[in-house]
Amino acid sequence: MGDPSGIGPEVIVKAMPFVRGAAEFLIIGDSQVLERAFGQRKIQACAILDLKNVGRDKFFFGKIKAEYGRASIEYLDKSISLLKNKKIDCLVTCPISKEAINLAGYHYSGHTEYLIEKTKTKHAVMLLLNKQMRFSLVTRHIPLKKVSQSLNKRIIEDTVTLTYKALKEMFLIKNPRLIVCGINPHGSDNAVIGDEENVLIAPAVKRLAKRFKGVYGPLGADVAIAKAKDKKYDCVIAMYHDQALIPLKLLGDETGVNMTLGLPFIRTSPLHGTAFDIAGKSKADPASMIAAIRLALECEQNRRKA
Repeated sequence: MGDPSGIGPEVIVKAMPFVRGAAEFLIIGDSQVLERAFGQRKIQACAILDLKNVGRDKFFFGKIKAEYGRASIEYLDKSISLLKNKKIDCLVTCPISKEAINLAGYHYSGHTEYLIEKTKTKHAVMLLLNKQMRFSLVTRHIPLKKVSQSLNKRIIEDTVTLTYKALKEMFLIKNPRLIVCGINPHGSDNAVIGDEENVLIAPAVKRLAKRFKGVYGPLGADVAIAKAKDKKYDCVIAMYHDQALIPLKLLGDETGVNMTLGLPFIRTSPLHGTAFDIAGKSKADPASMIAAIRLALECEQNRRKA
């Protein structure tokens, strides 16, 4: 359910009629919060696992509180336990508040980092996509000033490897085409503007190209993204968060989905945040949540076929 005080409960309720019959759905959350989000609707085609971890007397939508941060982590912990014991097959997470979970004593920069630690995953990749494009991130939720020092050949190679395999196994793309972005303007113009491309990125791409047909780069991010938008590549490997998020959101984040590659299960989430400003006002658009649910089901089915 994500942060109880955000729009997670509402987009769940709104999404259910659109995915009815596609799977057996289990909502992990708090029933009284979901009831508050119901309005005149009824949740259809799903069961609710009520953790009863949100106080009833003083609950409000749109508030950042340690209590709500703790609750959202408890939903995740229960999900991980059910996945580990094969009680459920895949996971769709609604948005959490990084501020609220940190107030509750959970010092993580997001869902992805928490899931990586709790599943003891060595390397995971954040794949962001909508109907038009896909992006994999080499670095995730870190300050921009730390991006360059966080890059190395191994992390670039691991990101491309996980992405390439996911495109084949989960998206059933027979011969994936990946373009690796540079980090500097114009891809550094052959080390005129920075040297990360020549020292780190190009050598990694050269090694990868020997293992996988269809890996190209590094290319200036503006050119790489434009070519991918024209369907010349199946996925863009972005060096940092906003290199991917800005074009995705300009193209329309109503169909945007965040997917974590490398975990022992399929995990997706909508591309939006908690949207505290509209929480509890019946204004939230469920399109990204619907897309996240459908993608999780599609990838799980494809993985079984593969």
